[in-house]
Amino acid sequence: MSKLLFPSHFNALNRQTYSFLLSSKSSLSSLPLRSKFLSKPSIFRSFSIPPNFSTTASKDEEDSNKAEGLSSNSSPPVIEDRPRSKDGDYPSGEFEFEEITGWRSFVVKLRMLFAFPWERVRKGSVLSMKLRGQIFEQLRGRFSSGLSLPQICENFIKAAYDPRVSGIYLQIEPLNCGWGKVEEIRRHIINFKKSGKFIVGYIPVCGEKEYYLGSACGELYAPPSAYVGLYGLAVQASFLGGVFEKIGIQPQIERIGKYKSAGDQLSRKSISKENFVMLTSLLENIYGNWLDMISSTQGKRRDDIENFINEGIYRVERLKEEGWIKDLHYDDEVMSMLKERVGQPKDKQLLTVDYRKYSRVRNWTLGLGQGKDQIAIIRASGSISRVRSPLSVPGSGIIGEQFIEKIRTIRDSKKYKAVIIRIDSPGGDALASDLMWREIKLLSASIPVIASMSDVAASGGYYMAMAAGTIVAENLTLTGSIGVVTGKFCLNKLYERIGLNKEIISRGRFAELLVAEQRPFRPDEAELFAKSARNAYRQFRDKAAFSRSMTVDQMEEVAQGRVWTGNDAASLGLVDAIGGMSRAIAIAKQKANIPQDSQVTS
Repeated sequence: MSKLLFPSHFNALNRQTYSFLLSSKSSLSSLPLRSKFLSKPSIFRSFSIPPNFSTTASKDEEDSNKAEGLSSNSSPPVIEDRPRSKDGDYPSGEFEFEEITGWRSFVVKLRMLFAFPWERVRKGSVLSMKLRGQIFEQLRGRFSSGLSLPQICENFIKAAYDPRVSGIYLQIEPLNCGWGKVEEIRRHIINFKKSGKFIVGYIPVCGEKEYYLGSACGELYAPPSAYVGLYGLAVQASFLGGVFEKIGIQPQIERIGKYKSAGDQLSRKSISKENFVMLTSLLENIYGNWLDMISSTQGKRRDDIENFINEGIYRVERLKEEGWIKDLHYDDEVMSMLKERVGQPKDKQLLTVDYRKYSRVRNWTLGLGQGKDQIAIIRASGSISRVRSPLSVPGSGIIGEQFIEKIRTIRDSKKYKAVIIRIDSPGGDALASDLMWREIKLLSASIPVIASMSDVAASGGYYMAMAAGTIVAENLTLTGSIGVVTGKFCLNKLYERIGLNKEIISRGRFAELLVAEQRPFRPDEAELFAKSARNAYRQFRDKAAFSRSMTVDQMEEVAQGRVWTGNDAASLGLVDAIGGMSRAIAIAKQKANIPQDSQVTS
């Protein structure tokens, strides 16, 4: 089973490991390829595509030369006549708060009066939400652990319109998610403030991501003993080449695309120039965005923000002195302040409704999302596989068969005006990716299909997205990674040391290509292995060029296995627009000829 291998520094079981996106100071470690990639202990395989896709590529040898000749400059390449992002051609999807009045207000009050018991909220309540740990892209059941991004965002919108909710108390704990999700939540915090209601943030542990969200609240508190670690962002990569050399393991790696660094951590002892360039570019993008957004929020110069961070901020008092937070208060003191603000007696507990209960309040009850036009939203997150493994947990990844069934159901239905595919995936099985690409392409021929990228849509994740008519990404979404890596472990020295002997009887010149780990490749086997990898890369690259209306040469410049931020990808033509789900919905309305001010059901 072949794989769309994603970059080594982002390559574990799911989107969690896709970077320093997950923790501002966590390492971007180059971990060994996960075991699911191993069809046999000695082999890990490459991306490949079924051979029925015709290409316009040049000869294998010329392809290989191209793969080795791409500039290692960290700046995005500039090419004449490249298809540019048409961001300005699309509606912004910016939230505009419009108070519910008149007849609609009466209907909403009537619905709330006869609402289900679990939908009832006392007037004057404060919505209490605690953001902590991992945030999932999928909807979560009421008994599921973890937070759901769709439910978090929906709660912000509902609370803005709900006359029973006075404001929001947002407690921000250490987060374990990517910057794409952080940006989406920050956008909803800012949108909620347009309702005129208050939102108070509380941040007991202050890192870069936590402050990035908290600063959007406008009113931010921390306990006097808060942990503060605003030191900047860092990336690190680990390499096992020296370890394998000592124990007698020789990784034989074939990679096409000089930035496709999966395999580097197995074969190298130090970082490659190309990997260093790519990681440095990603880090500069993320850190630069952080500085820009904080300086805008604080109303200070970017240089002043950077100088402040470079002092090494570990005392919470410094944040108060510099105006980064409003004051130092314990949680109970903040709650007392909120009671006074909403006019509740001091001797009573603050009226609150928590995130999980409020998630059960339907949009219908509040008069939201009642449009006659329907837009389907398909959420695809995690590693890609073609069929469900007996050991896989439901909802743990993208199962090709199930995804295709959903796509076909929508295609056969006549009730949907458009489809949004929300992608949060670092890649996975190549065949599954190609089959899903085909089904998305067929669907887009009948109704508008918009791809919305979350934290990661790289390699197989990008493969899915490029079948859509329009691609929307966050500024810091990680995407691209159009490349191939494959290889095997040669264990002959290890076997000698431990006294293991393996004999193979075979028929066919190349029958032992993927099973003979007790010896290195023969010259003819190595040549075949390299040709297979180049062919796989050529097909992947050419299909990407076809999907994005580029020439092969144009796609070659931005492929090579390189990972881009959404912002860079937009300037290179890999992405069409920058934004989150709200913008994807606005574009879907535009493509489906639905008025922008009309509500839709999704």
